[in-house]
Amino acid sequence: MNKLTFNEQSFLLNGEEIRLLSAAMHYFRTVPEYWEDRLIKLKECGFNTVETYVAWNIHEPEEGQFHFEGLADVEQFIRTAEKVGLHVIVRPGPYICAEWEFGGLPYWLMTVPQIKLRCFNQPYLEKVDNYFDVLFDRLRPLLASNGGPIIAIQVENEYGSFGNDQRYLQYMRDSIQRRIGDELLFTSDGPEHAMLNGGMIEGVLETVNFGSRAEEAFQQLKTYQPNGPLMCMEFWHGWFDHWGEEHHTRPVASVIESLEEILQNNGSVNFYMAHGGTNFGFYNGANHHEEVYQPTITSYDYDGLLTESGDLTEKFYAVRKTFEKYVELPELNLPAPTAKKSYGEIHFHERAALLDSLDLLAAPQQSEAPLTMEAYQQGYGFIVYQTQVKGAYGKQVLTVQDIHDRGQVYLNGKYAGTVDRMSGTSQLEVDITEVETKLCIIVENMGRVNYGPALVDYKGITEGVRLNNQFLFDWTVYPLPLTEVSHLHYTNQSAANNHPYFHRGILHVEERADTFIDMSGWSKGVLFVNGYNLGRYWEIGPQHTLYLPAPLLQEGDNEIIVFELHQHHDVVSSIDIPRLG
Repeated sequence: MNKLTFNEQSFLLNGEEIRLLSAAMHYFRTVPEYWEDRLIKLKECGFNTVETYVAWNIHEPEEGQFHFEGLADVEQFIRTAEKVGLHVIVRPGPYICAEWEFGGLPYWLMTVPQIKLRCFNQPYLEKVDNYFDVLFDRLRPLLASNGGPIIAIQVENEYGSFGNDQRYLQYMRDSIQRRIGDELLFTSDGPEHAMLNGGMIEGVLETVNFGSRAEEAFQQLKTYQPNGPLMCMEFWHGWFDHWGEEHHTRPVASVIESLEEILQNNGSVNFYMAHGGTNFGFYNGANHHEEVYQPTITSYDYDGLLTESGDLTEKFYAVRKTFEKYVELPELNLPAPTAKKSYGEIHFHERAALLDSLDLLAAPQQSEAPLTMEAYQQGYGFIVYQTQVKGAYGKQVLTVQDIHDRGQVYLNGKYAGTVDRMSGTSQLEVDITEVETKLCIIVENMGRVNYGPALVDYKGITEGVRLNNQFLFDWTVYPLPLTEVSHLHYTNQSAANNHPYFHRGILHVEERADTFIDMSGWSKGVLFVNGYNLGRYWEIGPQHTLYLPAPLLQEGDNEIIVFELHQHHDVVSSIDIPRLG
């Protein structure tokens, strides 16, 4: 039994001192076929532990419908870590942040009457308890007390950055304790007075999160917790990217300097992220800082020790060399690198216009006012709103009030412009010259906020649509989660720019290998491979390729579908290196 405890200075595993050298890797960001490869590499770097969040929204995508297969098979991920020889730290939320859609919370929570998130609110606690019942039934056999590899579990996540509801935190502590028995519980917060005061719980070990100034952070922790070991639960040695930013990197020398400071203070450490992976599908999160909405890109490379596609970086070797000063490591024994291949050009000869395909993609719904995605029981993707404007009013200001997040506007089938939450553009000047004008707005949900006070982030048109001051009513709405795009009718028609089209092509593969789809020249959209949503691309960067892991390909023909919103082309390229900045 690998029971983890602690004294004033150190962690103890079965009574013997252990320094936790932990690597963060999220099972839901790496295809299952590659879990073992990545975990072996982390073990070879010198880590003795792997840490993962648990994303509620992939396990209960709709209320009461639980999913623990494939990318969501957290049990198999933990067993694989055990096979490789790693202990496991689990951070089950319910909220995880993680630059992940809605901080891991399922969208349907926002449809629950009288709910308030992350506080002692009965409707919220009831939903968390239902989820925890299912999750911990699965995790219980994997706990250290039952001979498994899980040695520690986090209560909530960085709660001091959000609130100070001690009654809620104590409920979370007791709720987990009741389900797991006598295992080590911990919290993690930034090393600031407000965060530590808000996030600590009596009887639970506190850890701190930072990227530098370790001694200062640890001294702050010691003032609040003098009788416990020091641990940086999130050592930020890299960072994530928003669309439209530069790609973030951190110099190796700076990382090693901060790591040395942690280790010299007898600290344990969890590298966030040792292996980042990919925000497949529509699961990227977003930030909302100083009233600016900032969606996260598809790649979660994080400038980690392993790249998004699992290759070793300069940091990997530098970190191992540093670890060797403090612990004895066996000779490096790495698995073969995963093969990368350039398959050349993929040509598109067939396409389908979105606005001609609505009835194949969704059942229309009627509502007086345009409602949010959540009101139509839709979690992710796109949504189309249509109405008729009666009367030739002439020049008007069209306002899409509080759009979440980006809308393309059409009048009688002609593109009128884009309204966009990122830039704050909510108005267009239009000329209503026809006696009857069909207004259509295609809205993209670009990812729910995952951190901070704007966490409750309804999607679609959240307030209404006006011509000057007159609100428009009587709408036909098409929810488009795009979970299924195989039944579209394709033709060889040409595509009109600024109108969304699906483009279909074939990638023929003799031998499967990882590759990267280069979307240079295309504007904005989503890429599907054999029906699997690889994620979003956008010309504003910094990311210009989408990572396509070999397990998503099949020998022979592979269907490639590009859903492009604006600028249409006939070809994309498969190349053997990523372009992230």
